[in-house]
Amino acid sequence: MRLTDHIHIFPWESETVNNCNTYLIGGASPILIDPGHLALFEHVQRGLLDMGLSVGAVGLVVCTHGHPDHIEGAMVFRELGVPMALHEAEWRFLPEYQEMSELRMDAAKPDLFIEEGPFSWGGHAFEVFHTPGHTPGSVSLYWPREKALFTGDLVFKEGLGRTDLPGGDGGLLKAGIRRLATLDVEWLLPGHGEVISGADAVRKNFEEMESFWFAYV
Repeated sequence: MRLTDHIHIFPWESETVNNCNTYLIGGASPILIDPGHLALFEHVQRGLLDMGLSVGAVGLVVCTHGHPDHIEGAMVFRELGVPMALHEAEWRFLPEYQEMSELRMDAAKPDLFIEEGPFSWGGHAFEVFHTPGHTPGSVSLYWPREKALFTGDLVFKEGLGRTDLPGGDGGLLKAGIRRLATLDVEWLLPGHGEVISGADAVRKNFEEMESFWFAYV
């Protein structure tokens, strides 16, 4: 599904189809964000084919964090030589997720570490925010050109990420959300649930995090 001329979503709709929202940033070297579960990757593959793209046409896979419903599909790209990016703190913590994942550590080793600060790929310039709390190495990706914010499992429409799993921290989660709330955002693109479009709707969602949802963390 096309959101803008440069952003497509393969949305989370059913636990029997896929387990996270996967996003594609188009261009000469397309970026795929959060490929999802390995066993359910066909959902993403079909979406790419509908766009006229093969899996091997992806230039870079970025995983916002290492939970299996976001990262397992990266193994498909590893076999094709497509590089994967992950925060270094998440790579160090990845063994903690092994019991709930089919992920092989050799297949999950990042080709590059994505870290706080500017990040460029395929002619696109992004700003990376290290936003731990859901996991120690969670990142959010901001694309100023599109005013688009990819939040992984940090914040959703009318909700926020779990902190009761290994490495979770409610204080860090809230601090990360407060940082992102200061950005100029037209598209809030979470790891699960509905996309939020329009600056007013995004701002309202952040205000609800502070006034209501933070009390539950």
